[in-house]
Amino acid sequence: MNRTMATRLTGMYFSVAIGLGMLGGSLAVAATPPKPTISEDARAAVAQMGKTLLAKEFSLRARTIRAYANENGVLLHIGHDFKITVRRPDRLLIDVDGDDGPRKLFYDGKTVALALDAGGSQYATLPVPDTITMMMHVVMGRFGLDFPLADFLTDAPDKAFLFDVRSGREVNKVTIDGVPCVHLVFSQPPGIELELWLEADRGVPRRLIVIDNDSPGKPNFIAEMSDWDFSVHSADADFAFAPPSGAKEMDFGAALSEQHAGAPQ
Repeated sequence: MNRTMATRLTGMYFSVAIGLGMLGGSLAVAATPPKPTISEDARAAVAQMGKTLLAKEFSLRARTIRAYANENGVLLHIGHDFKITVRRPDRLLIDVDGDDGPRKLFYDGKTVALALDAGGSQYATLPVPDTITMMMHVVMGRFGLDFPLADFLTDAPDKAFLFDVRSGREVNKVTIDGVPCVHLVFSQPPGIELELWLEADRGVPRRLIVIDNDSPGKPNFIAEMSDWDFSVHSADADFAFAPPSGAKEMDFGAALSEQHAGAPQ
Protein backbone atom coordinates (compact mmCIF):
# COMPACT_ATOMS: atom_id res chain seq x y z
CA MET A 1 0.00 0.00 0.00
CA ASN A 2 1.44 3.43 -0.86
CA ARG A 3 0.40 7.01 -1.35
CA THR A 4 -0.23 6.78 -5.09
CA MET A 5 -3.94 6.63 -4.40
CA ALA A 6 -5.10 9.92 -5.83
CA THR A 7 -5.93 8.76 -9.36
CA ARG A 8 -7.11 5.20 -8.77
CA LEU A 9 -9.55 5.15 -5.85
CA THR A 10 -13.19 6.13 -5.73
CA GLY A 11 -16.00 6.48 -3.19
CA MET A 12 -15.32 6.97 0.50
CA TYR A 13 -11.84 5.46 0.70
CA PHE A 14 -8.32 6.57 0.12
CA SER A 15 -4.91 5.41 1.27
CA VAL A 16 -2.56 7.74 3.04
CA ALA A 17 0.03 4.95 3.31
CA ILE A 18 -0.11 1.76 5.30
CA GLY A 19 3.14 -0.16 5.02
CA LEU A 20 1.97 -3.74 4.72
CA GLY A 21 5.47 -4.85 5.63
CA MET A 22 4.85 -3.36 9.08
CA LEU A 23 1.62 -5.30 9.39
CA GLY A 24 2.95 -8.75 8.61
CA GLY A 25 3.66 -8.62 4.88
CA SER A 26 7.08 -8.75 3.26
CA LEU A 27 8.79 -6.36 0.92
CA ALA A 28 11.60 -7.41 -1.44
CA VAL A 29 14.26 -4.78 -2.09
CA ALA A 30 17.15 -4.84 -4.49
CA ALA A 31 19.47 -2.87 -2.24
CA THR A 32 19.58 -1.34 1.20
CA PRO A 33 17.84 2.05 0.98
CA PRO A 34 19.69 5.13 2.20
CA LYS A 35 19.16 6.11 5.81
CA PRO A 36 16.22 8.54 6.17
CA THR A 37 17.15 12.16 6.77
CA ILE A 38 14.33 13.29 9.05
CA SER A 39 15.11 16.23 11.32
CA GLU A 40 14.85 15.76 15.06
CA ASP A 41 12.07 18.36 15.40
CA ALA A 42 10.00 16.70 12.66
CA ARG A 43 10.53 13.23 14.13
CA ALA A 44 9.63 14.47 17.62
CA ALA A 45 6.42 16.11 16.35
CA VAL A 46 5.31 12.91 14.61
CA ALA A 47 6.21 10.86 17.70
CA GLN A 48 4.00 13.14 19.82
CA MET A 49 1.20 12.62 17.30
CA GLY A 50 1.65 8.88 17.62
CA LYS A 51 1.32 8.97 21.40
CA THR A 52 -1.77 11.17 21.29
CA LEU A 53 -3.53 9.00 18.71
CA LEU A 54 -3.01 5.86 20.78
CA ALA A 55 -5.78 7.09 23.07
CA LYS A 56 -8.38 4.46 23.89
CA GLU A 57 -11.21 6.42 22.27
CA PHE A 58 -11.51 9.46 20.05
CA SER A 59 -13.51 10.95 17.21
CA LEU A 60 -12.80 13.53 14.55
CA ARG A 61 -14.17 15.14 11.44
CA ALA A 62 -12.34 15.44 8.14
CA ARG A 63 -13.18 17.28 4.96
CA THR A 64 -11.24 15.96 1.99
CA ILE A 65 -10.65 16.82 -1.65
CA ARG A 66 -8.82 14.38 -3.88
CA ALA A 67 -8.07 14.04 -7.55
CA TYR A 68 -9.40 11.36 -9.87
CA ALA A 69 -9.15 10.84 -13.62
CA ASN A 70 -12.44 10.65 -15.50
CA GLU A 71 -13.12 8.34 -18.45
CA ASN A 72 -11.35 10.79 -20.77
CA GLY A 73 -8.28 11.03 -18.55
CA VAL A 74 -9.15 14.53 -17.34
CA LEU A 75 -8.00 15.17 -13.78
CA LEU A 76 -10.96 16.29 -11.64
CA HIS A 77 -11.58 16.54 -7.89
CA ILE A 78 -14.10 14.99 -5.53
CA GLY A 79 -15.01 16.10 -2.01
CA HIS A 80 -16.02 14.09 1.07
CA ASP A 81 -17.04 14.89 4.64
CA PHE A 82 -16.07 12.22 7.19
CA LYS A 83 -17.02 11.54 10.80
CA ILE A 84 -14.68 8.92 12.26
CA THR A 85 -15.06 7.26 15.66
CA VAL A 86 -12.35 4.98 17.09
CA ARG A 87 -12.39 2.74 20.13
CA ARG A 88 -9.17 0.81 20.41
CA PRO A 89 -8.31 -1.91 19.85
CA ASP A 90 -11.29 -3.30 17.95
CA ARG A 91 -14.02 -0.77 17.12
CA LEU A 92 -14.29 1.68 14.22
CA LEU A 93 -17.11 3.67 12.62
CA ILE A 94 -16.68 5.74 9.46
CA ASP A 95 -19.64 7.86 8.36
CA VAL A 96 -19.12 9.75 5.12
CA ASP A 97 -21.07 11.93 2.74
CA GLY A 98 -19.68 13.31 -0.47
CA ASP A 99 -20.09 14.17 -4.11
CA ASP A 100 -20.76 10.49 -4.82
CA GLY A 101 -23.29 9.97 -2.01
CA PRO A 102 -23.33 8.69 1.59
CA ARG A 103 -21.75 5.50 2.92
CA LYS A 104 -20.93 3.96 6.29
CA LEU A 105 -18.37 1.44 7.45
CA PHE A 106 -18.89 -0.44 10.73
CA TYR A 107 -16.30 -2.58 12.48
CA ASP A 108 -17.38 -4.39 15.66
CA GLY A 109 -14.27 -6.43 16.39
CA LYS A 110 -15.39 -9.42 14.34
CA THR A 111 -17.02 -8.17 11.16
CA VAL A 112 -16.73 -5.24 8.76
CA ALA A 113 -20.04 -4.04 7.35
CA LEU A 114 -20.19 -1.60 4.46
CA ALA A 115 -23.51 0.22 3.97
CA LEU A 116 -23.64 1.50 0.41
CA ASP A 117 -26.35 4.11 0.98
CA ALA A 118 -27.72 6.23 3.81
CA GLY A 119 -30.39 3.72 4.82
CA GLY A 120 -28.28 0.59 4.45
CA SER A 121 -30.62 -0.92 1.86
CA GLN A 122 -27.55 -2.38 0.15
CA TYR A 123 -24.68 -3.66 2.24
CA ALA A 124 -21.83 -6.14 2.42
CA THR A 125 -20.10 -7.86 5.32
CA LEU A 126 -16.76 -9.59 5.84
CA PRO A 127 -15.32 -11.56 8.80
CA VAL A 128 -12.04 -9.93 9.92
CA PRO A 129 -9.45 -10.11 12.74
CA ASP A 130 -9.98 -8.53 16.15
CA THR A 131 -7.86 -5.36 15.94
CA ILE A 132 -8.28 -2.25 13.81
CA THR A 133 -4.79 -2.60 12.36
CA MET A 134 -5.16 -6.24 11.34
CA MET A 135 -8.69 -5.67 10.09
CA MET A 136 -7.33 -2.98 7.75
CA HIS A 137 -4.52 -5.29 6.71
CA VAL A 138 -7.00 -7.99 5.67
CA VAL A 139 -9.51 -5.70 3.98
CA MET A 140 -6.90 -3.68 2.10
CA GLY A 141 -4.63 -6.58 1.25
CA ARG A 142 -7.39 -8.90 0.04
CA PHE A 143 -9.90 -6.51 -1.47
CA GLY A 144 -7.99 -3.32 -2.17
CA LEU A 145 -10.31 -1.35 0.12
CA ASP A 146 -8.58 1.74 1.49
CA PHE A 147 -9.48 3.50 4.71
CA PRO A 148 -9.72 7.24 5.27
CA LEU A 149 -6.68 8.69 7.00
CA ALA A 150 -5.51 5.13 7.56
CA ASP A 151 -2.12 5.91 9.08
CA PHE A 152 -3.73 7.76 11.97
CA LEU A 153 -5.93 4.80 12.94
CA THR A 154 -3.29 2.08 13.24
CA ASP A 155 -1.73 0.87 16.49
CA ALA A 156 1.47 2.74 15.57
CA PRO A 157 0.37 6.01 13.90
CA ASP A 158 3.82 7.62 13.89
CA LYS A 159 5.55 4.57 12.38
CA ALA A 160 2.76 4.10 9.84
CA PHE A 161 3.01 7.71 8.69
CA LEU A 162 6.81 7.61 8.39
CA PHE A 163 6.89 4.23 6.66
CA ASP A 164 9.08 4.55 3.55
CA VAL A 165 9.54 8.30 4.11
CA ARG A 166 13.12 9.26 3.22
CA SER A 167 13.30 12.90 4.35
CA GLY A 168 11.37 15.34 6.52
CA ARG A 169 11.71 18.65 8.29
CA GLU A 170 9.75 21.37 10.05
CA VAL A 171 8.93 24.31 7.80
CA ASN A 172 7.49 26.79 10.29
CA LYS A 173 4.82 27.37 12.89
CA VAL A 174 1.36 28.58 11.87
CA THR A 175 -2.11 29.05 13.33
CA ILE A 176 -5.12 27.04 12.14
CA ASP A 177 -8.51 28.12 13.50
CA GLY A 178 -6.75 29.91 16.34
CA VAL A 179 -4.66 26.87 17.33
CA PRO A 180 -0.83 26.95 17.09
CA CYS A 181 0.44 24.23 14.74
CA VAL A 182 3.73 23.01 13.32
CA HIS A 183 4.01 22.70 9.55
CA LEU A 184 6.04 19.66 8.42
CA VAL A 185 7.11 18.47 4.97
CA PHE A 186 8.18 14.94 3.96
CA SER A 187 9.17 13.06 0.82
CA GLN A 188 8.60 9.42 -0.10
CA PRO A 189 10.21 7.90 -3.20
CA PRO A 190 9.64 7.74 -6.04
CA GLY A 191 7.78 11.04 -6.20
CA ILE A 192 5.43 11.56 -3.27
CA GLU A 193 5.46 14.84 -1.36
CA LEU A 194 3.57 15.25 1.93
CA GLU A 195 2.76 18.25 4.05
CA LEU A 196 1.40 17.68 7.55
CA TRP A 197 0.19 20.25 10.06
CA LEU A 198 0.07 19.10 13.72
CA GLU A 199 -1.28 20.97 16.73
CA ALA A 200 1.71 22.13 18.73
CA ASP A 201 0.31 21.03 22.11
CA ARG A 202 -1.62 17.82 21.44
CA GLY A 203 0.05 16.72 18.22
CA VAL A 204 -3.24 15.91 16.47
CA PRO A 205 -3.29 16.32 12.68
CA ARG A 206 -5.12 19.38 11.40
CA ARG A 207 -4.20 19.31 7.71
CA LEU A 208 -2.61 16.88 5.27
CA ILE A 209 -1.64 17.41 1.63
CA VAL A 210 -0.25 14.63 -0.57
CA ILE A 211 1.10 15.23 -4.08
CA ASP A 212 2.05 12.40 -6.44
CA ASN A 213 4.62 13.91 -8.79
CA ASP A 214 5.10 10.66 -10.74
CA SER A 215 1.49 10.35 -11.95
CA PRO A 216 -0.01 12.25 -14.88
CA GLY A 217 -1.26 15.64 -13.78
CA LYS A 218 0.48 15.36 -10.38
CA PRO A 219 -2.74 14.41 -8.55
CA ASN A 220 -3.20 15.61 -5.02
CA PHE A 221 -5.12 14.83 -1.87
CA ILE A 222 -6.11 17.41 0.75
CA ALA A 223 -7.62 16.73 4.18
CA GLU A 224 -8.69 19.28 6.77
CA MET A 225 -9.23 17.65 10.18
CA SER A 226 -11.14 19.15 13.08
CA ASP A 227 -13.38 18.45 16.09
CA TRP A 228 -10.95 16.04 17.72
CA ASP A 229 -12.69 14.65 20.80
CA PHE A 230 -10.88 12.38 23.26
CA SER A 231 -13.72 12.32 25.78
CA VAL A 232 -16.16 10.21 23.74
CA HIS A 233 -17.55 7.01 25.29
CA SER A 234 -19.13 4.96 22.53
CA ALA A 235 -21.25 1.88 23.17
CA ASP A 236 -20.74 -1.44 21.40
CA ALA A 237 -24.00 -0.87 19.55
CA ASP A 238 -22.54 2.23 17.86
CA PHE A 239 -20.19 0.00 15.87
CA ALA A 240 -22.68 -2.72 14.94
CA PHE A 241 -24.63 -2.70 11.69
CA ALA A 242 -28.23 -3.91 11.72
CA PRO A 243 -29.60 -4.13 8.17
CA PRO A 244 -33.12 -2.81 7.72
CA SER A 245 -35.94 -5.08 6.64
CA GLY A 246 -35.67 -5.95 2.98
CA ALA A 247 -32.04 -4.87 2.67
CA LYS A 248 -29.97 -6.57 -0.02
CA GLU A 249 -26.70 -8.19 1.08
CA MET A 250 -24.01 -8.19 -1.59
CA ASP A 251 -20.73 -10.01 -1.95
CA PHE A 252 -18.03 -7.82 -0.43
CA GLY A 253 -15.87 -7.78 -3.55
CA ALA A 254 -18.87 -7.13 -5.78
CA ALA A 255 -19.96 -4.26 -3.54
CA LEU A 256 -16.57 -2.62 -3.91
CA SER A 257 -16.64 -3.06 -7.68
CA GLU A 258 -20.06 -1.43 -7.83
CA GLN A 259 -18.90 1.40 -5.62
CA HIS A 260 -15.92 2.08 -7.90
CA ALA A 261 -18.05 1.88 -11.01
CA GLY A 262 -20.43 4.44 -9.53
CA ALA A 263 -17.80 7.10 -8.95
CA PRO A 264 -18.38 10.43 -10.70
CA GLN A 265 -16.96 10.70 -14.18
